[in-house]
Amino acid sequence: MKKTTHRYRVLAHTADGKFRAFGDSIEEAFANAALAMVSLMWDWEKVARRIVRDVDIRGRDLDQLLYKYLEEALYLFDSRKFMLAAVEDLRIDNPVSFAPSGPPDDTRRAPAAVPSEAPGEFRLTARFVGDDRPELYEFFGDVKAVTYNEMKIGCCDGISWVVQVVVDK
Repeated sequence: MKKTTHRYRVLAHTADGKFRAFGDSIEEAFANAALAMVSLMWDWEKVARRIVRDVDIRGRDLDQLLYKYLEEALYLFDSRKFMLAAVEDLRIDNPVSFAPSGPPDDTRRAPAAVPSEAPGEFRLTARFVGDDRPELYEFFGDVKAVTYNEMKIGCCDGISWVVQVVVDK
């Protein structure tokens, strides 16, 4: 099985921030998406790993789940000055299997949810690890909000996952 060799790539966008995050699983791609987003604001690799914040997010589909998950990272920074340095133990529980199928295409979207225990609901749990002392770190910019504009979640080569997001800066 192929292993991804990089976590994310920041893409050119006229006014906002745009990135693609990659992973050998959808969970790894989501974790890397959070790191990509905060990389637009600070160097997450330089942030101390002192504090753990548990995350529990629910969404009706993968797009909403990704949106709410990334917004949670912004909320924790805005409300508690929590600066993300790592994402651990990310798990997505879903009502259907969303393993990639069909021809490779980096714009293919994952299938919509179908009823199960909670009809059409996805659940993401994770641990955000980081620091709450922003005065110790350099900032490059600000991300105000996550958008659904150009959001894509899918398979990029039949094995790996890609997540594309545009954020309002």
